[in-house]
Amino acid sequence: CDLPIVLYNVPSRTGVCFTADTLYELSKHPNINGLKAASGNFSLLAEAMAKCGDNLNVWSGNDDQIVPLMSLGGKGVISVLSNVAPQVAHDITQLCFDNRYPEAAKLQLQYHDLIDSLFCEVNPIPVKKAMELLGWKVGGLRLPLVEPSEEHIAYIKRELENAGCKI
Repeated sequence: CDLPIVLYNVPSRTGVCFTADTLYELSKHPNINGLKAASGNFSLLAEAMAKCGDNLNVWSGNDDQIVPLMSLGGKGVISVLSNVAPQVAHDITQLCFDNRYPEAAKLQLQYHDLIDSLFCEVNPIPVKKAMELLGWKVGGLRLPLVEPSEEHIAYIKRELENAGCKI
């Protein structure tokens, strides 16, 4: 394959986690462009980033961990939040790029409940429902995914409203 590749480290979905040594070896490949880091293991990320240096771009794969990952040198986020609050996701990352981490952290914490609601069921179920509530025609879910529970729909709607999203 001649295309650039972004590795996904999402152990909650795959049941396995890259090691820092594996990431180091993979970072040597010219087509490996970076890593979506969604393990939540900051010790692993710090070790991998120290070993790989500029050979591996790292993006947060968890919207609730943008600021801590970027403080270690991460390049941004591969975001779910950006589907419903793109300006917020942008602002959090831009504040980090500008070394304004206290402001970025405050903003990330301000949207913590909305971020949580977008993960109340397996992705992409909640974010598709949130986008639908915001008026976007996103299409239906494919099996084995099913509609969220009424309780979760109410939760998503409430957090969108609390975050100032226009429903």
